[in-house]
Amino acid sequence: MRIPAALCGIVGLKTTVGRVSRAGVYPLSYSLDTVGVIARGVEDAALVYQQIAGPDEADETTAGVPRDDALSDLRAGVKGLRLAFVEAPFFEGVDAELARAVREAGRVLEGLGARLESLSFPEAIEAHKLNPRGGVIASEAYAINRAFIEGKFDELDPVVRDRAKGGASITGPDYYETTRRWASLRRDARRSLRDVDAVLVPTTMIPPLPTAPLAADVAEYNRKNVQYLRNTAIGNILNLCGMSVPCGFTSGGFPIGLMVYGKPFDERTVLRVGHAYEQATKWHERIPDLSWATR
Repeated sequence: MRIPAALCGIVGLKTTVGRVSRAGVYPLSYSLDTVGVIARGVEDAALVYQQIAGPDEADETTAGVPRDDALSDLRAGVKGLRLAFVEAPFFEGVDAELARAVREAGRVLEGLGARLESLSFPEAIEAHKLNPRGGVIASEAYAINRAFIEGKFDELDPVVRDRAKGGASITGPDYYETTRRWASLRRDARRSLRDVDAVLVPTTMIPPLPTAPLAADVAEYNRKNVQYLRNTAIGNILNLCGMSVPCGFTSGGFPIGLMVYGKPFDERTVLRVGHAYEQATKWHERIPDLSWATR
């Protein structure tokens, strides 16, 4: 949700695993799959979220998770909220125009009364180191799609099939070790985020790119895909909720996304921060020219 939203100049909400039922959704990774919202604006995203969030017997991850009220304080503003930039690893290697736009978004929120600071987040650094191994998602994707991969391999998209096939080589001990490390990181991350209400980072490292050259070069597609996924994958591993909100345009006219990360199951704060920023700026009103995308 967050990456396509950032690249198209709209809003994308990623919910915490367990907040919204995944029953009926074709799975990719049981550990990471989550249902979110893509919308034109934050209020629309909040309205949809309010309807889809809640427990469901058909998805055991939602058991015991109470319904959330994201609308009651959506317009409460950010005065007094504690917001933080996390430099490493989220800002490392980020396109300069994207980084400037996100930092300016922080200044806007500070002007609205938020307390802005910098935060050390070692769990995010460790999650980034773990992510390239890709063992969990590859293993689960292979298990789910095994019949297709083994029976119709040549008919599948080469990018999808090659990534999923790699899951066949993941051993049980490696899978167990990685998931246990994730659980430990998630516990530690909650402690690191204890004294802040939300974190501000760029949604992506790089701006949008035309699709035609990437479609013709699988290796280059994979390289760029890793860059696009870097900041969102960290939040997935740590099971944070998050939302991308338009925060500017590059000199080439490409949309830029601000990602507001929240603690697990704190979607209401993420929506509140995003709404305050959106109402204080005009970026969400600007419609990007996406005709370049297929060139």
